[in-house]
Amino acid sequence: MKDLKYLKLLSEQFPNIPAVSTEIINLKAILNLPKSTEHFLTDLHGEAEAFKYMLKTASGVIEYKIDQIFEDKLTDTEKRELATLIFYPKTKMKELEERGGIPPEWYKEALDYMVQISQEVSSIYTRSKVRKALPEKFAYIIEELLHIKEGDPNKKDYKAKILTTIIEVGQAREFIIALSELIQTFAVDKLHIIGDIFDRGPTPDVIMDFLKEHHNVDVQWGNHDILWMGASLGQQALIATALRVALRYGNLEFLEEGYGINMRPLARFAMNHYQNLEEEIYQPRLINRELDENEIKIMSQMHKAIAVIQFKLEGQLIKKRPEFEMNEALYLEKIDYEKGVLNLGEKKYQLTDKNLPTISPEDPYSLSEWEEEVIKQLSYSFKNNDKLQEDVRFLYNNGSMYKKYNGNLLFHGCVPMAENGDFSEVEVDGEKYSGKKLMDFFDDIIRRSYSNQEAEAEFKDWLWYLWRGELSPLFGKDRMTTFLRYFTDEEEDKLYQENMNPYYQARENEYICKKILVEFGLDPETGHIINGHTPVAEKKGESPVKGNGRLLVIDGGISAAYHEKTGIAGYTLTYSNTKMRLISHEPFISKKNALHKDSRDTISATEVLKFKQPQKIADTDIGKKLSEDVEYLMQLLEAYKDGIIREKYN
Repeated sequence: MKDLKYLKLLSEQFPNIPAVSTEIINLKAILNLPKSTEHFLTDLHGEAEAFKYMLKTASGVIEYKIDQIFEDKLTDTEKRELATLIFYPKTKMKELEERGGIPPEWYKEALDYMVQISQEVSSIYTRSKVRKALPEKFAYIIEELLHIKEGDPNKKDYKAKILTTIIEVGQAREFIIALSELIQTFAVDKLHIIGDIFDRGPTPDVIMDFLKEHHNVDVQWGNHDILWMGASLGQQALIATALRVALRYGNLEFLEEGYGINMRPLARFAMNHYQNLEEEIYQPRLINRELDENEIKIMSQMHKAIAVIQFKLEGQLIKKRPEFEMNEALYLEKIDYEKGVLNLGEKKYQLTDKNLPTISPEDPYSLSEWEEEVIKQLSYSFKNNDKLQEDVRFLYNNGSMYKKYNGNLLFHGCVPMAENGDFSEVEVDGEKYSGKKLMDFFDDIIRRSYSNQEAEAEFKDWLWYLWRGELSPLFGKDRMTTFLRYFTDEEEDKLYQENMNPYYQARENEYICKKILVEFGLDPETGHIINGHTPVAEKKGESPVKGNGRLLVIDGGISAAYHEKTGIAGYTLTYSNTKMRLISHEPFISKKNALHKDSRDTISATEVLKFKQPQKIADTDIGKKLSEDVEYLMQLLEAYKDGIIREKYN
C-alpha cells in the first residue's frame, strides 16, 4: 500500500472504520453541493463607501435573489424597499421609527421575507458552515427557521409563533439586523480583490478594515498596493511617492488619523522653504468635498516639498540600479537652473516652476540636511506604525502577483509582451524571466522583501520598479511622466504620453488570451483572464470583454476620479454555479441616496457564460482537493479492513 506513513498519520484523526466511513460520506456529499458564488472587484482606490455598498448588495446578487423569490408577490418598489432594508437595516428602521413608529405587522412581514431570502442564500452550504456563521445570541432560532420548508403545513404555526414571539419580546430589530448580515455573508462566499486598494480615494484604511474581517478573501496586488507595501518597509522613494499622491488628492486626514503618520516634520519643512506658492499644480484635487484656504495652502506646500524629495530619491535609485534602464527619467540633471529650462535632447522646455531652493545644480539628487531629517522621520513613522503594518501584513499573507482559481487566471495589470506577441524578458543576474516565470520571480522578490526586512535594500528597490518600471506587470507602461506634468506646460511632442505595454492591444486577440492561459497551465477553451488596472471607457464604446470572451476587464472606474472618463462607476463580476455575470454600476453618491432612490444600482448585467449543467463543488479547486482527500480516506478504510493499520477505540 502506497503512502503508508501518511495513512498512519491520517489514522490519528480517523482512528477506526466508523470514523473514516463517516468522513467519506460527508465529503462525497459536499462534493455534490452547488458551487458557491464568487465576487470579483478591482481598483477600489480608497473609495470605502462605494466598496462597502458593493459588498452589501453583492453587486446585484441580493436583488436578483429577491426577484426570483418574490417575482409575482411584490411590486418593484416593494422589492427595492426590501433590498435596502437588507443593505442598511439600522438606518432603514431608524427612519421608519422617526416617521411614526414601526407596527408589529411590518416587523412580522419583514422577518418572514428575510427568512425566505436567508433560506435561499444559505441552501447551497452545509449545515455546519451555516451554523458557524450564525450570530451566537440568535443561532438556535435562526437555524430552526432556516430549515422550515416554505408551505410545510406541519411547521406553519411553529414558524408563525417564532416570528410573533421575536416581536413580543422586543428583539425584532436586532433579529432583522442579524438576518441582514447573514444574507450579505452567504450571497457571496468568495471575494477576489484584483488590485489597487490604495490611491486617490480618502479611506483605503477603512477598506482594509473590512477586508480583514471578511470570511473568505484574496488579493492580487496592484501597483498602488505595492507602493504602500514598499513604503511600509521603509523604501524611501515609495514613502515620498505615497505621500505625494495622498496630498495631491487632499487626503491628509487619512494619513494622520487613519494611519497616524506624523506629518509635522514635513509641514514644518514645507512652510519654511515654500512660503509663497502660486503654482496651481500643487493644489489638492478635491472630489465632492471642500477644504478651507489655510488647509489648501499648507497642503500645497507639503505637496511640493515631498514631490521634490521624491524626484531626488528616484534619481538616486535610477543611478544606483542601472539594470532598471530608466535613465530617461533623470530629469533633475537635465535642467539649466539659471535659465529655468529643461533640456530633453534637442528640445528645450521652460519650467513652469523655477523656485527650487533645495536643489543643488552641482548635485541635484542630494537631499539637504533638512530633507534628510524629514524623510528619516517619515520612514520611522511608516515602519513603526502598528495599523499600517497590520494592514500590510494582511496584504502579504492574503495576496499574490496572480491567482489561478477555478480555472480562471486573475491578475491586476498585464503579462508584459513585445509587439510581436512574445512574452517580454527581464534579465537579472544572467537569468532571463518572462511570462509566468517573470510573475513568479516578482512574487518571490515581494515576499523576500517582507520576510527578510533586514536584508539588502535590493529587494525593496524592486518594489519601486514594480511601481513604475517599464516591464513591471503591475504598471504596464513604457514610462511615468509625473515630473514632466509637474514642471512643464507642453502638450506638444507627446511629452506626457505614456505608452501602454503591447499586451493591452494584444489581449483583444483570442489567440493571445489562450496563449496566456496555456502559459499559466489553464484550459484555454474554458478559462478566463480577469484583469483590472485600466478603466473601461464605456461611454466611448469600449467593451470590457476582450479576446472573444476569454478576457474580462472589470475596472470600470469605482474611483470617483474616473467617473467622467468612464461614464459609469465600475464593473464587477459574479460567478455562481449557473453563470458568470459582468455587472456595470451607477456611481455611488451617498448612503442616503442609495436608501431612497427607486431605481437599482446596476445599469446592466451581461451573461458572459452560462453552464449547461449547474456546477458543483466537485467541479472546483476545492472539490479537487476534497476528492484527493476521499482517495486517501478510501485507502485508509482498506488498510483498516486488511489489518495493515489497526483500529483504535476509546
